[in-house]
Amino acid sequence: MKRARDIRDQLEGLLERVEIELVSNLSDYETIKKAITSGFFPHSAKLQKNGSYRTVKHPQTVHIHPSSGLSQVLPRWVIYHELVLTTKEYMRQVTELKPEWLVEIAPHYYQLKDVEDSMSKKMPRGEGRPQQD
Repeated sequence: MKRARDIRDQLEGLLERVEIELVSNLSDYETIKKAITSGFFPHSAKLQKNGSYRTVKHPQTVHIHPSSGLSQVLPRWVIYHELVLTTKEYMRQVTELKPEWLVEIAPHYYQLKDVEDSMSKKMPRGEGRPQQD
């Protein structure tokens, strides 16, 4: 959290320098998640039927790190910051995303076919449910 605060302070200073008013909406989680997606769009993964994830562009089997709050939730689609190899390949700093954001934010990287076919697939009961903000 300290790092996040430091980054926020740095961005706030930059806004002041160019005379742009800082406007915050702390309850707008979708906008925050879209901002994270715009920075980490190459690091997207979708949930598989066995509970693991598959990275989208360079298919690799990965898992949400057990220390993550999302490790028990298993959202259908996630964005992650880094992969860490221990007993398995784990994603760290994970957040849920909507797959259509990938095409919206990075049309140069993702095409509709990359996200479309898996949006309609059924998941096992109770898995892949969207998180409530």
